[in-house]
Amino acid sequence: MDYAISMCQKSRIWLYRDLTAHPFLQYLAWVALPMCLILFQLDLNICHCVPLISKVIGLTCTLGSGMPLGKEGPFVHISSILATILSKLVTSFKGIHENESRANEMLAAACAVGVACSFAAPIGGVLFSIEVTSVYFAVRNYWRGFFAACCGAMVWRLLGVWFKNEETLTAIFRTNFHIDFPFDPQELIVFAGIGAVCGLGGAFFVWFHRQIVHFNRKHKRMNAFLQQNRFIYPAVITLIISTMTFPLGLGQFMAAELTTHESMNELFSNVTWSNRHLEVDEAIIVSHWTTKYTNIFVNLVVFIIITFLTTTLAATLPVPSGLFIPVFKMGAAFGRLVGECMASWFPDGITLGGSVNRIIPGGYAVVGAAALSGSVTHTISTSVIVFELTGQMSHILPVILAVLIANGISQALQPSIYDSIIQIKKLPYLPPIVSTSSEAHNVYVADIMVRDVVSVWRGCSYKDLRSILKLKKRLQFFPLVESLESMILLGSIQRIELLRLLELQLGRERRLQEAAKRTQLSESPKTPRTEKKPSRFEVVPVVSSTRPSPKCSPPPSPVATPKSPKKSFLRYSPVNSPYNTITSLDARLKQAFENVFKKALTDPFEKVLVPTLSLTTTYSLSQFESSVPSTPVTKRSQQPRILVDMSPEELLAWEEDQLNALVDFGKCHVDPAPFQLVERTTLIKVHSLFSMLGLNYAYVTAIGRLVGVVALKELRKAIENISSGLFITNTNHFGHGEKSEPRLKHNPSARTIMVLLCNNWPSINLCNC
Repeated sequence: MDYAISMCQKSRIWLYRDLTAHPFLQYLAWVALPMCLILFQLDLNICHCVPLISKVIGLTCTLGSGMPLGKEGPFVHISSILATILSKLVTSFKGIHENESRANEMLAAACAVGVACSFAAPIGGVLFSIEVTSVYFAVRNYWRGFFAACCGAMVWRLLGVWFKNEETLTAIFRTNFHIDFPFDPQELIVFAGIGAVCGLGGAFFVWFHRQIVHFNRKHKRMNAFLQQNRFIYPAVITLIISTMTFPLGLGQFMAAELTTHESMNELFSNVTWSNRHLEVDEAIIVSHWTTKYTNIFVNLVVFIIITFLTTTLAATLPVPSGLFIPVFKMGAAFGRLVGECMASWFPDGITLGGSVNRIIPGGYAVVGAAALSGSVTHTISTSVIVFELTGQMSHILPVILAVLIANGISQALQPSIYDSIIQIKKLPYLPPIVSTSSEAHNVYVADIMVRDVVSVWRGCSYKDLRSILKLKKRLQFFPLVESLESMILLGSIQRIELLRLLELQLGRERRLQEAAKRTQLSESPKTPRTEKKPSRFEVVPVVSSTRPSPKCSPPPSPVATPKSPKKSFLRYSPVNSPYNTITSLDARLKQAFENVFKKALTDPFEKVLVPTLSLTTTYSLSQFESSVPSTPVTKRSQQPRILVDMSPEELLAWEEDQLNALVDFGKCHVDPAPFQLVERTTLIKVHSLFSMLGLNYAYVTAIGRLVGVVALKELRKAIENISSGLFITNTNHFGHGEKSEPRLKHNPSARTIMVLLCNNWPSINLCNC
């Protein structure tokens, strides 16, 4: 993938540089390749290709087009798909795949592998995956994630050595800062300021991205038009981004001719760009970030602004992508800008204790990259990822300080980019409870639970079961109680198990068996079977000559209804007429025909219309042998089978009898110990249990009696109402799992954002960011 992405990016730059004499053709070449790649990737999604193949090809096209996007999200999705396939194929992993909790552990390890292979950072990848995907992490899975991430990162780096002619295993963005005095204590104040600004910038980035999505969804007519014409919006956005980064336009002020890898290496370089005395290779680097109209400071500001706008626009495209790398690049540019300003203000360095140490702008770029990416994702592990990407830990203290400050500010203002996308796509999630909220300690599960619980009971009929399944189509689990009067909870049954019970009772197989049994009973007194069932294979002596043998009599043929002869070359006759003028080959063929016909006619469960094919033709022997295939010939002589089924009246009566029967729950799997709560459980405890155990619902019981159920939906609404100060006791109980609106206090000026949830997690890219 990296090789294909690099070739696409280099081809684009090569086409642009090869058409120097034609600016318009340069623009077409700069725009055409991204447009073709993005539209081709969209065509893959519309055609519903295999997810793994579509994701790999789509990510290659997306990054090869030069769009300001990353790859960590699709890599996590790819690794999760491979983990699922491995769990299904390897027999020793079948138990892991069948157990939901074990499957989640496999997916956690796969997430770590995906992040590690994106940055070649196994340690940071494991920590990043834990921070992003888990609220509570099982320590027993720690070594699994590290082992898988190390293996994945090592193989990726080894492939780079073998196929890219690299000398050895090195960091992706290798730096060479001097480690004797990398920074002075006074610079920590500047590093803290970088963290504060990056925290504000990260929160603004998340807010701006969400506003763009809401703007697109707000205009319903435009949204409906774009859904009918799916290629228009991606084409327009790709055209806008390509135009903004065109090297003869705004692109000349942001080093648009450089790839992402090249620009990151130059931002992290240990070169002071504002220095007047530069060597040849250093001057080449500075030439990419200056023009005859502007200097490095203006170009870095333009680079940050254009990258900010294009990244938020590109993130709305329906393509596999990530946001970590472009945000990482923006942070590096901001840190480089601050470092160059410090180098210009203090050209001789900062004096401390009689010693003067020069400013290292590349170190500021490292700090800015970690701080901004940490504020957008709300993670601390970005500092570890930065150390593994650069290969140096000389700025470990400034990096951690800036990341902590940026995270604190960003978390106070906006959710992380991943939580924001979850809210935008209306996926199930559980918001945190504010620790200082005392109201949450006074709210009990009885105040938020649903009391009108739909349940199945022991002794219910199949008709009741079918009515319940039709009434609650979105429920995936049903409680099993002793009776509707006692409501003693016995267990929980999945919807698929109940559907399987109905299929066993009313399915096609059972209906055909009943119909065949009725037919057999009705026909048995009329046509008693006195003859022995003929064998399919009989030993027939081979005739050595064309004359018939008097000792060899033809086998009995099945009785058929006499029919009038037809004027045709091949006609149907009531009985087989054996001819003794044919060779032994014809005798064996005729014998095979007759044995197959006898077998079909004696089948008591099916009625087969198989007329006997007579060989009384005007064909010669050679013509007949050429018309009969050497493969099994019964396919040409047999007619389609007609299965015995019931009439409509019989079918209705039979279904009515079957529906009145009582359900035998012993034929299905029943969870005898579903998770239960008591009515006086506080909201704090419920939130902790749902977060720690990954629950979607829990039954509320009182001395074994089922009194209600609380799901993720009710819990989320209660927390949001408490946070906004609009919570009241739930008296109007709405159905579990059904769409409903929460009751709020009467306050016309109060406005809250309610995120609607889907019961089933849709199969989309969770990290499409």
